Amino acid sequence: MIEIGFGPQVVGDLTAGGSREWLLTDGCGGYAMGTVSGLRTRRYHALLVVAGATPAARHAGLVALDPVVTLASGAQVRLATHEWASGAVDPRGHELLERFDLIEGVPRWRWRIGDTVLEREIAMTHGRPGVAVVHRLIAGGPVKLALDALCTWRDAHGERYADGPPPRVIPTADGATVEQAYRLAGPGWTPTGQWWRGAHHREEAERGLHPQEDLWHAGRFGGSLEAPGDTLDVLAWARDLDDRPAPAASVVDGARERNRAVVAAARPADAVDATLALAADAFIVRTATGPDVVAGYPWFGAWSRDTMTSYEGLFLCTGRADEGRELLRAYTATLSEGMLANTADTGSVEYNTCDATLWYLHAVERHVALTGDTDLAAELLPALRGVVDAHLAGTRYGIRVDPADGLITQGAAGEALTWMDARVYGVPVTPRLGKPVEVNALWVNGLAGVVALARRTGQDPGGAPTALARALDTFRLRYPAPTGWLYDVLDGPGGNDLALRPNQLLAWSLPHAPLEPDPAVLGTIGAALMTPLGPRSLAPDSAGYEPRHRGGPAQRDAAYHQGTVWPWLVGPYASAVKRLGTEIHVLFGGIESHLREFGLASVSETADGLAPHVATGCPFQAWSVAEALRARRF
Repeated sequence: MIEIGFGPQVVGDLTAGGSREWLLTDGCGGYAMGTVSGLRTRRYHALLVVAGATPAARHAGLVALDPVVTLASGAQVRLATHEWASGAVDPRGHELLERFDLIEGVPRWRWRIGDTVLEREIAMTHGRPGVAVVHRLIAGGPVKLALDALCTWRDAHGERYADGPPPRVIPTADGATVEQAYRLAGPGWTPTGQWWRGAHHREEAERGLHPQEDLWHAGRFGGSLEAPGDTLDVLAWARDLDDRPAPAASVVDGARERNRAVVAAARPADAVDATLALAADAFIVRTATGPDVVAGYPWFGAWSRDTMTSYEGLFLCTGRADEGRELLRAYTATLSEGMLANTADTGSVEYNTCDATLWYLHAVERHVALTGDTDLAAELLPALRGVVDAHLAGTRYGIRVDPADGLITQGAAGEALTWMDARVYGVPVTPRLGKPVEVNALWVNGLAGVVALARRTGQDPGGAPTALARALDTFRLRYPAPTGWLYDVLDGPGGNDLALRPNQLLAWSLPHAPLEPDPAVLGTIGAALMTPLGPRSLAPDSAGYEPRHRGGPAQRDAAYHQGTVWPWLVGPYASAVKRLGTEIHVLFGGIESHLREFGLASVSETADGLAPHVATGCPFQAWSVAEALRARRF
């Protein structure tokens, strides 16, 4: 894996260090997350965030363990860093940080207080919600170490305040339980019970959301570190509160060992490949119904479009085909009227996408093509034929094959059914009613995949061959525009849409793409859209272009697909130009640098369309990682 580490000029600066975030996951949808400086800049930053019935139904629990060192001289030094509603930063422990390192997926901090050096490592248990925090004296001593436990129990998207009841904290033999939801365990527990008011989250303020909350100081762990090598460890875990995890040091060692195994199973070609393979692991979770995919951390849950778009990179490029097989079978069971369920973060099941099901067809075909799993092909092919039949007949939201030309048309008032689905005050920004180019590229690709799977298994392909021939001919005839690129949407309310967007890349990048790549067209697209982190969602000289993805929710959503960079699209772009025989690794230079800049060892959801293309959105995004990994591999 690539080396990620920062010295005092980064970790000691709250702008530089506060913008670089680390993430640990528990394989259930929960996580621990924070910044390399130790400053909590988001409401989502905590040491224990627990997933509920769905990966998105998360609660924040243990917020922080603030170290306080008492030196032999009697001087007390506080090593935490907090920002308050007053604007004060107190304490300022980041100024004593010597370095931060991310080593085999485990974050490590070192503070220096003169000749005393203290180290912290954090790891999560896997397969259950729990976190281990290990403090080790590296040099100096003896010292006394106290750890102030700051707690809450609230929806991860919200806040909790002192005007309500404090969390219920019940002492145990070696710590406490909080709200009967999670347990803390470690040496020298002393209960306290006090509100710390006005913790400020600067990133939430930047995003136009409420930036303050109050934290409950539940108590303090403590002990002596007499000589280098001595440790003071704390565990926190949820569910099965009487089932204590392994000792904290064993959890940390086990996390490293598991991370090494995850990377080895992916058979990486280089250090970047290895880093992306481990990043992919964070998004694959196991729920009560089997494997699933978290679309992004810290705020997304499972979305079928993101899952299927990410499928090849997350599962087939990482040696996890068996889990992928299980996932594909489970998602097949959600098909209704030829559409894949889109399980929103609210936990409700909706069928409100026109492309997720087509990405599902792609995922099944790629699974079989790369694994040779004809048994799965034979099992799922009847369902895939049902998808084709439903689209030919017409299904929800006006999604149907137009009998006049064989292309899929879609749309309903007030809906945005493509991946460009942002809304402002409930109104779609890019409804794209009609025949979107990427939807019909996916339709052609999906039909060809069904034909290929039927040939492999000796089954009847149903209506797919006829539909494929019709759609392919029409696509090649109708989508090329006089401007030299492809129309973004055909037959929309205002006619054909000439906007220069990256959606057309799928027409050349998919395995069964409808078009052969044209150097001149791809050159035009690259010149207008490409940035170091991937293509913009709209060319800068277009009407409605927004150069920055900033501000409150309405402002950000208005810019979401109007010029904002989407790193996942570097995958289709790279695949398209690779078909020209072009060397593609140069396309990933910006993303490789980005692995050290925002969500550490991962790839962000979005970035500004305007240089320097500052990353925005989720710092850790599934399809951004998956497509970078896939495109570099194949």
